[in-house]
Amino acid sequence: MIDLDNLKYDGNGLITAIAQDNKTSEVLMVAHMNKEALKLTIETGIAHYWSRSRQELWKKGESSGHMQTVHEMLIDCDMDAIVIKVEQKGGACHTGHRSCFYRNIEGDVVGDKVFNPDDVY
Repeated sequence: MIDLDNLKYDGNGLITAIAQDNKTSEVLMVAHMNKEALKLTIETGIAHYWSRSRQELWKKGESSGHMQTVHEMLIDCDMDAIVIKVEQKGGACHTGHRSCFYRNIEGDVVGDKVFNPDDVY
């Protein structure tokens, strides 16, 4: 296993994490992890992240029930980003969409809305 101390964290102790659907390769979301989030993700098999806005650790799906079960974690060549291949339960985006990448560059909604955030949060 890669020594987590050898990863290249930014000045805030964070590393970029890309959550990708394990079966379809769809990019679901981009978030950040600190060393504690990485350790918890590895130990539990459930994705954990660091919320930059709330300045706290969070387990994906803890309030919504839309958890990410980890199938594989890949580190890039520079060791400054992680791809997490997950099985997504429900939607990955807090807006209710399956993926956070639900709009095209023209602003058209092209992704599926899979839940109503008012019913979840």
